[in-house]
Amino acid sequence: MAGSRTADGLERGPVSRLEGRPTQPTRPAVPCLPDAVLPVDATTALTAFSLADGPALAAAVADLEIRRWLPLPRPYTVQLAGRWATESTESIRASGAGLVRCIRVGGSLAGCIDVKRVDWRACTAEIGYWLAPEFRGQGHASAAVRALSSWLLDVHSFERVELRIATGNSASARVASHAGFVREGVARNAGFTDDGRVDLAVWSRIAGEGRV
Repeated sequence: MAGSRTADGLERGPVSRLEGRPTQPTRPAVPCLPDAVLPVDATTALTAFSLADGPALAAAVADLEIRRWLPLPRPYTVQLAGRWATESTESIRASGAGLVRCIRVGGSLAGCIDVKRVDWRACTAEIGYWLAPEFRGQGHASAAVRALSSWLLDVHSFERVELRIATGNSASARVASHAGFVREGVARNAGFTDDGRVDLAVWSRIAGEGRV
């Protein structure tokens, strides 16, 4: 449809014959990951958090080992946890910034895993994770990381998925190795905890490497 000219002869945008006003450009939809439930094994799944998870979530992140590596608000109240579990996680997903999932084992909250630093143009993303103390050492974290990274690479055509792990966090490094990630090197002074700056070991899985 051709544009029209104003009284001073300047071109203006196309005019709808039906409505008699300039048409509005269509904005592209923001890409985002679906609000999916991802099965990991017979007893474990990655699901959305709910308001009911607030008490278990607040109790889990009170663990000193989690707080050693994750800078979190103090105190981390049940109310804060419930708000994060519902409003914040959905906002992250809907904005295209990532995806937050609850690691559920036998229906219980075992931990958290999230997709972050998503670059839709480069098709890259990073995964972070933690487990409550009573669920550690049983393979749940590596299975969850393997399942989520495979979903990104195989289903959503990402080209690269990273883990960035503080060099002193040996337990998380074992998870990365068991999940099929390759250690590439160290990003110096690239992360921070409540105790200050830390070096981060960079691990990756890339498209085409096959299943692990």
